[in-house]
Amino acid sequence: MTRIYVAGPMTGLAEFNYPAFRAAAAKLRAVGFDVEDPSTNENPTPGDYHGWLRAGLAQLIRCDAVALLDGWEASGGARLEVNVGATLGMRVAPLVEWIEAGA
Repeated sequence: MTRIYVAGPMTGLAEFNYPAFRAAAAKLRAVGFDVEDPSTNENPTPGDYHGWLRAGLAQLIRCDAVALLDGWEASGGARLEVNVGATLGMRVAPLVEWIEAGA
């Protein structure tokens, strides 16, 4: 089963955009993917953005692919995740493409 990481913007958005991450994860699971959702992480260094980023990258490197939420381009963290995923040979594509294709 393909394990897919959800990447998108969080900082500065209402509820850190968690509802969008969790809805995306549910849709991806419904079409057969194993999903890593960074919105479920706990920050190992409260109050420090770098802890969140480290936790997300730890999830990302265990994956086969990356699904992108709308607005990911505006997020430094998501851009880093896209770069790492692509460098590691993962397919990186918008969420809608993953949902349409299924696992």
